[in-house]
Amino acid sequence: MSRLTSQETPQGLQDDRVRKHLAKRHAAERRFRIYCLLAVAVGIGFLVFLFSDILLKGHKAFLQTYLRLEVELDASDIDPQGTREPETLAGANYLGVLRQALHHRFPEAGDDRQSRRELHRLISTGAEFQLRDRVLADPSMVGAMHELWVLADDDVDMLVKGHLSRDLPEDERRLSNRQIAWIDELDETGDTALKFNTLLFTNGDSREPEMAGILGAVLGSVYAMIVTLLISFPLGVATAIYLEEFAPKNRFTDLIEVNINNLAAVPSIVFGLLGLAVFLNFFGLPRSAPLVGGLVLSLMTLPVIIIAGRAAIQSVPPSIRQAAYGLGATPMQVINHHVLPLALPGMLTGTIIGMARALGETAPLLMIGMVAFIVDLPRSAMDPATALPVQIYQWSDTPERAFVEKTSGAILVLVGFLVLMNGLAVWLRRRWETRW
Repeated sequence: MSRLTSQETPQGLQDDRVRKHLAKRHAAERRFRIYCLLAVAVGIGFLVFLFSDILLKGHKAFLQTYLRLEVELDASDIDPQGTREPETLAGANYLGVLRQALHHRFPEAGDDRQSRRELHRLISTGAEFQLRDRVLADPSMVGAMHELWVLADDDVDMLVKGHLSRDLPEDERRLSNRQIAWIDELDETGDTALKFNTLLFTNGDSREPEMAGILGAVLGSVYAMIVTLLISFPLGVATAIYLEEFAPKNRFTDLIEVNINNLAAVPSIVFGLLGLAVFLNFFGLPRSAPLVGGLVLSLMTLPVIIIAGRAAIQSVPPSIRQAAYGLGATPMQVINHHVLPLALPGMLTGTIIGMARALGETAPLLMIGMVAFIVDLPRSAMDPATALPVQIYQWSDTPERAFVEKTSGAILVLVGFLVLMNGLAVWLRRRWETRW
């Protein structure tokens, strides 16, 4: 009988099976790691594509086209009495002054009504109000010739930025061949310029794209966030402390905990319906007010703050409580002097994340009427206002080409706020986090 080799012995066969099994397991681990990396790469790729598309569409929203004109502020037209009183200066016909400057710049427009109408459309209807404000700020401008940069119409702005095709037939364009020729002439002489769009950050909403801004929506969001913070943070922290430190462990508290966890996953539009039924219909609070928006958003934010607060309290080691009790501290002293200061960074992090989520919500605000067209800037939480996400929603539904650019620009501003808030949460966490 021949002797078995080491590979053919039972021990050798078992070792061979173990090696094959290890090789398969290692191969499976490598494949799993590759799948994870691919998933991360795909996610990052979609994110980069999304933000690149928004950036490409919205970065020019921060620029606005202006036209340079020689404007004569004749005293006989602006202030015939020579009193320089603000009421008189405010009531002058500044639109006629600007149109006269256009006719002086392009005398070939003649007296034809269609030509005059096309020429007048080169400047924005809001340019007269800008000129009025400049004269009111400096009455000495009256009676002299001035070289002024005047706000251009949104169609002119789209042409200068390259969003309006010149190759389309004239009847399919918003600008005629004659208007394009005038704009090209201004461009050749250096009388057109893209300047930083300060109106985007200083104006409220408007039907005219070149005059529309986000300040009213930003103020509405700020007022709503202040109301949300003042309500949700103290209630959320107090609820978390009670459930973790004082509440007995029974079926009732278990039911409360289950409902809090479920509320954190409820769709936001349900909170909007609740706010519509309770705050508007029952209590009769003013519609479209940031106060109501803040109340609705606080209901939505409370579960997030409570869950984060409980997790922060649970992270405090029991030895700290026991040491405080051993020194004769009362339960309230233990909480106020030891547990709460150590858990506060985690609570603040959860609060900021909840507030960031509330800042980006649109559905609950639509249900309480904050979708209304509001031109005036709100001065308090009781004034009618809209919010930045709702403003984005409204602009995205507008057929004007210039509002597409405004929508992407407003999205960039909103994303910037969200990044700052999340960055603040990360900084607070790392700054105040205690390692045991």
